Amino acid sequence: MALIEWKEQFSVGVADVDHEHRELIALINKLHDAMSGEHATLTVLDFLGEIYAHVSAHFALEEKIMREHSYDQYQDHKDDHERLLDEIRDIMDDYEEDAYFSDEEFASRVESWFTGHFRTKDSRLHKQLGK
Repeated sequence: MALIEWKEQFSVGVADVDHEHRELIALINKLHDAMSGEHATLTVLDFLGEIYAHVSAHFALEEKIMREHSYDQYQDHKDDHERLLDEIRDIMDDYEEDAYFSDEEFASRVESWFTGHFRTKDSRLHKQLGK
């Protein structure tokens, strides 16, 4: 079962960006499957580390594009990226300190961020760049 299901509310209205966001959610689900069940090949920390690495790389590319286009909301958008990366690190720290969190709690935290970030920050960015 998928940890996060794609929802139309994640759509920013730019086909290429929506495709990339779908791929990110698919990666999260694939990694989640690899750490779940009887024959798990990933630990929770491996999973979170992979997600962190992929999300961080995606953000770096997006921030480069924003700088190249002198995007007027660059700092606000970058701050939101930092907030998510901090949240992933906090989850990793909680796990290392034996704080329990369920799949549902993790999915809810990530999905809430996706919904807000995709529909506001990314939607505005990609509509501005598409002009």
